[in-house]
Formats: sequence, C-alpha cells, structure tokens
Amino acid sequence: MDEFESLSHSRWECKYHVVFIPKSRRKSLYVGLRSHLDEVFLQLVLRKESQILEGPLMPDHVHMLIAIPPKYAVSQVIGYMKGKSAIHLALVYGERRRNFVGQHFWARGYFVSTVGRDEELIRRYIRDQEKEDARLE
Repeated sequence: MDEFESLSHSRWECKYHVVFIPKSRRKSLYVGLRSHLDEVFLQLVLRKESQILEGPLMPDHVHMLIAIPPKYAVSQVIGYMKGKSAIHLALVYGERRRNFVGQHFWARGYFVSTVGRDEELIRRYIRDQEKEDARLE
C-alpha cells in the first residue's frame, strides 16, 4: 500500500498500530490458534474494507499494523474484529473451558497509535516482537 487508497470521493492513507490482549492476559494464543485467528482477522477486516499490513500474533497479545478507510472509526473496526472473532472462537474452540468464558475472549480496550513517517520502524517493531518476547522470558 505505497500509494493512496481511493473511495468514491476521497483518496486516503490511514494506518494504525493496534495492540490488544486476551482476557486476563493469558498466554492462550498457542500456535494452532494463532494461525486460525490470522485467517479470521483477514476475513473480518475485508468486511470493513480494511487491510492488515503486518500482524503477527504473540502468545499473550496481538500487534497489528492496519489500514482503515476514513469512513470507519478505528473503534468500530477493532470492536467488530474483537467481537466477531470472540464469537467465532467460542463456537469453534468452546469445549476448551480454560480459555473461553462464554464469548468473552478478549480483554476490554486496546491501544491504538497513528502511523506516519515512522511506518517502517513500526513494521520492524511488530515483526521483531516475538524474538524480543522470547529473549525477555
């Protein structure tokens, strides 16, 4: 997405660094679930005409660089992703009681920051996050 995106009456480039966590910051995003969630998130953002540019999932949190068109509020897209993915996970993995309490999988809230000229730095930070987490443990 090096060029601007277009809607019917606007050209835009709105990118955000987003972080959110599972409820109680449990390390519940094991490898199989992470790859499944990657697919779920990709499908969900397409419904909001958005695009995940970077987005590795860590065992205890999600980092994402996401492009969201100006016609959607960031809170609307992130809330939609968290809500729909929690419902999906409860339906698919609901028998694993330890990680799923009803349909509440994600903690309330999230971190968001706009991305400007520091986009490459943020991309590198997101990509290297898994190595850094392993180093700190």
